[in-house]
Amino acid sequence: MNQKRHRNFRILEFKNNAFDVIGDIHGCYNEFMILLKKLGYEKGEKAYIHPHGRRLISVGDVANKGYANIKCLEFWINQVKYGGGFWIHGNHCNKLYHYFLGNQMHISRGLENTMKELSQLCVEEREYFKRRFMQCYESQCYYLVLDKRNLVVVHGGWREEFLGKCSNVIKNVCLYGEKTGHILENGIAERLDWVLQYKGKAFVVYGHTVTEKPIVVNHTAAIDQGCVYGGFLTALRYPEIEFIQVKGKQYAEYKGQSNVIFE
Repeated sequence: MNQKRHRNFRILEFKNNAFDVIGDIHGCYNEFMILLKKLGYEKGEKAYIHPHGRRLISVGDVANKGYANIKCLEFWINQVKYGGGFWIHGNHCNKLYHYFLGNQMHISRGLENTMKELSQLCVEEREYFKRRFMQCYESQCYYLVLDKRNLVVVHGGWREEFLGKCSNVIKNVCLYGEKTGHILENGIAERLDWVLQYKGKAFVVYGHTVTEKPIVVNHTAAIDQGCVYGGFLTALRYPEIEFIQVKGKQYAEYKGQSNVIFE
């Protein structure tokens, strides 16, 4: 494996560039386990492996909002450490990280669910989990570049000129996507549809923005189909560009930017 490693991004090259990119899980553990089985992954001693050497990548937002947040976080901590998986920073991952750093923040938008689960652990278990999560988070990145720079995985948004760079502006776009500067009635910042302006050569896979179905436009793929809201948990198989999905139960009310219909 060849790599260019930066604390905030990675450019990696493997002999086998076969990946399964998982959309926003948000604590939907049972749905995720079903999806892994559909993808052909098998449980090993410490992590899940694929018989054909495929690798798992999370677009971030593994926890918060759902019912089994700690189990989902534990899965990705182990997968990163033992299974060669990758876990892109999502805004909810980032929020949990800053909570553990001791930063003051409003416990809302699903973080309270994860905090409730943590409160049910004993002090030693909480400290052990916190230490493992922090180490894992700090080992991962805001965006991942693969397959001779033909694939970019990011959580929220991307611009072609970001490649090989990082700054506070880049980190913010990677986490939250592009914003118009306006605040909606529900208190959420209005998002700019950045994919309409994207003209890069790299195929960009991202989550964060909930859509009714996977959308492929301008060499990008949106794979957050709102599993936690009763939509679907989606995986994109690369390089095949195939979508594998599992229907989710509704554990949270959708309060996003647009009217999304889940069938």
